[in-house]
Order: sequence, then C-alpha cells, then structure tokens
Amino acid sequence: MEGEEQRGEVSQECDVTEEEAPPTEENGNCNHVNNSVTSCPAEATPEIATATEQSKAPALPVTPQKPGSGPVVVQGSNKNAASEKIERVRKWSITTYKCTRQALSEKLGRGSRTVDLDLEPRLELLKDDRQRYENVTKLAQTLANQLAQFTDTQKTLGDAFSDLSIKTPTLHVEFGLNSEAQKFLSKSGKTLSEAITAFTADMNTLVNKTIEDTMLNAKKYEAARIEYDAYRVDMEELNLGPRDAVTVPKLERAQKDFQGQRERYEKIRDDLSVKVKMLEENRVKVLHNQLWLLHSAVAAHSLSCQSFLEQNMRQAIDHLNNPSVDAPSWLEDS
Repeated sequence: MEGEEQRGEVSQECDVTEEEAPPTEENGNCNHVNNSVTSCPAEATPEIATATEQSKAPALPVTPQKPGSGPVVVQGSNKNAASEKIERVRKWSITTYKCTRQALSEKLGRGSRTVDLDLEPRLELLKDDRQRYENVTKLAQTLANQLAQFTDTQKTLGDAFSDLSIKTPTLHVEFGLNSEAQKFLSKSGKTLSEAITAFTADMNTLVNKTIEDTMLNAKKYEAARIEYDAYRVDMEELNLGPRDAVTVPKLERAQKDFQGQRERYEKIRDDLSVKVKMLEENRVKVLHNQLWLLHSAVAAHSLSCQSFLEQNMRQAIDHLNNPSVDAPSWLEDS
C-alpha cells in the first residue's frame, strides 16, 4: 500500500511538472514540446533568406535538382569575350607567320608560287600603262600651266601695245595690229589651256581612282595568293611525312584549312578578272573621247590663230602699200 501511494505521488508530481513546464525554444524557432506535439518544422526563415538571395543574384541557367539530392549546380557560359579574342589573336598570329615565311621563301627563290597565266600578265600590263598614263598626265598639266602663264604674258603685252598705239599717233596702226594679234592669241590660248586642264582632270580620275581601285583589288589578290600558297605548302609537307595518330589529325585540319583558303583565293581571283576586263573596256572609251577632245581643241586653236593672223597680215600689207600714210622726212623738208 505504501508503495502504491508513493507511485501515485510520483505520478502526480510528474503531471504537475509537465503542466507547469514552459515551452522551450531552440535557435529562435517555433518548436513546442507537449504531450501530443514532438516538434514544429523551422523552415520559414531560411525560405525568406533564400528568396532574397535569388532576387539579388544574376539570372543564370540552373540545373533542376530533386529535393534532398545535394547542392545546386549553376552553369556559366563556356566561351566569353576574352577567350574568343585570344583565339582570334592566336589564329591571326599563325596565319601571319605562315604568310611571312611564304613571302620570304618566294623572294629568296626557295618556295613555289601559284601563277595565273591569264590574269597576272594583264595586271603587269595594267601597271605599265598606269605609269605611262601618269607621265602623260604630268606633262599635260605642265603644258597647261605653262600655256596659262604664256597667255597671261601675251595679254599683258597686248595691253602695252594698245597703250603705245594711243600715245604714238605715227605708229598707231603698227602698235594696233600687234596689240590685236597678241590679245587674240592670248584668248585662244586660254581656251586651249582650259581644254588641256579638262583632259588632265579626266586622266587623273582614270589613273588615281579607276585604275587605283583595281590595283587595290590586285593587292588583295596577291595577299590571298600568298596565304593560299602558305597553306598549300603546309599541306604538301604533311602529305610527305609519316602517317600516325599525331599527324593524321593535323593533316585533316590542314586539308580543311587549305580548302577554305582555296575557295577564298579563287573567288578573289575571279572578281579581279572581271574587274580588269571592265576596266579595259572603260579605259578605251574614256581615252578615245578625251584624246579626240584634246586634238580638236589643239586644232581649233591652231586654225583660229592661223585665220586671224592671215587677216592681220593682209591689213598690215595694205597699210604698207599705202604711200599717203608715210609722213615726209625732215631732210626732205629742208
């Protein structure tokens, strides 16, 4: 009986202890301990913090993960601007080295080069024609400048003769005829100078724009040809070497690069060939018109001067044949 009473008292004390025990908190969470509830999930605060971090983080592709499967993997871009730039610099360096080696070997007479038997002779002829056209243009411009100075001097001389004709009555006719001749020659020469200047302007357009544009394309063609030969030589060297696990991938890559360079070279060559043919036709038309205009201007100048001078000489002869014009000498008066 005493044991039962003691167990009852202990049981009552336990009940009182359980009822009076305050709720406990761990780490600031909402865990409550009672008879029926073991614990309360503490996930509210972590969820808010995670949402805040995601709102601040940049938008990147995220690999979907299953709950409880581990950390989340964030995938970045495989290539960025720096790596692409480095790759471009690397390719440019390799190409520049190959082209420089090929150009030096050609100048030293050790390397082979691709020759287009139809295009390259026409380019050499075009270079020679361009030098000759430049020389003709310079000479024509010099003639136009000298002729302009000559006509200015003739005009000044004609004005001086005209002034003396007024101030010298006894030589009025002589000074007048010379004044008219010089002024007419100056006016006709000025017209010829303007025609020669127009000829030089059109020649400058042909030489420094039309032909120059074709020559720039020829330089691009030469650069593409050197690059094509550089890759061709590399492929030929690999073809002559042994075939193993190391050289076979290099040979395949070299063949692929060579094919790309070949297509580029052929495209530039075909475009340049068409441009040279069009230039030849345009050159013939331009020079045909300009040469005839220049010849017509020179002929018109010469014929007009001849016609005027013949008329002027007839007037001078008529004046000399008129005896009444001559005044008596003072010796005759004495």
